[in-house]
Amino acid sequence: MSKRAAVDYQSVKHVPSAPESPLLLELKTRRPPSLLDLAGCETWSVDFSPDGAWFAWSMGHGIVWVVAWPLDSEEGQDGETDRGDKSFSCGHPVWGLAFGPRPPKSARLAKTASKGKNILLLATGLENGVIKIWNVLTGSAVFDLHGHEGVVRDLVFPQKGSLTLISSSRDKTLRIWDLAHKGKKVQVLSGHKDWISCCSVSSDCSMIASVGRFDRMVCLWSLRSYTFIRNLMGGNQKQLCLLSSCDFSPDGAVLATAAFSGSSWWIDLWDPYTAEKLATLAYVCCMIESSCST
Repeated sequence: MSKRAAVDYQSVKHVPSAPESPLLLELKTRRPPSLLDLAGCETWSVDFSPDGAWFAWSMGHGIVWVVAWPLDSEEGQDGETDRGDKSFSCGHPVWGLAFGPRPPKSARLAKTASKGKNILLLATGLENGVIKIWNVLTGSAVFDLHGHEGVVRDLVFPQKGSLTLISSSRDKTLRIWDLAHKGKKVQVLSGHKDWISCCSVSSDCSMIASVGRFDRMVCLWSLRSYTFIRNLMGGNQKQLCLLSSCDFSPDGAVLATAAFSGSSWWIDLWDPYTAEKLATLAYVCCMIESSCST
């Protein structure tokens, strides 16, 4: 499945205006001129595999491209894994993607979880509400997950080594899928009043956070009991804004949420256990949004 000629890899020199974060590499697709600038060509999501050996990006028009990382890597540690580029045709625009399963933080547990399993899954969330599960190492489709009735905007594998997948959608719900049973066992979390932009899981896998783009809700859910915990924004949010993304700190003690209104952007830092807002980081000058922004 090696098709490296279909993607341009460009090394980019140091950018003087941003010395603290130079652009190292730019990936571009070689699309036919007839497809340039048309709806559906957007890149909505990217992800690195848990071991950092693969990089995936939704390159538009229903195609996900997976490349070995670093780009000059040719074969796996076992000398047998095909390290050629891999493309996955999903049939519909891809809005969210995630590699899994993600091993637990403990090195011992991670080794146990991966022993004897030569598999790397890639979940892709599509515009038609379907989630496609792929085996990256073989390049084959494994199965589809059906249930969402809107765009699947974000996908997360909890960091515990299990075949659990969490999805958020424009249908106002989150779903927790058990991939060990091909998604036949699923928990549905309802409570948002509009599109869900993004979701995140705490490092101890006890809590899910989700943000609603238009309902301005920052919801916390229990991943153990599949129940609603609280809305951090409360019911008195008067400021008109759109919430775009959220993420837990590595130790799970802080939840960051990103929002914007007009040309103003800011990040709120929360204590997820007390619902206290710890700080707000405001940024007005640059219109840069995270990958969970629409």
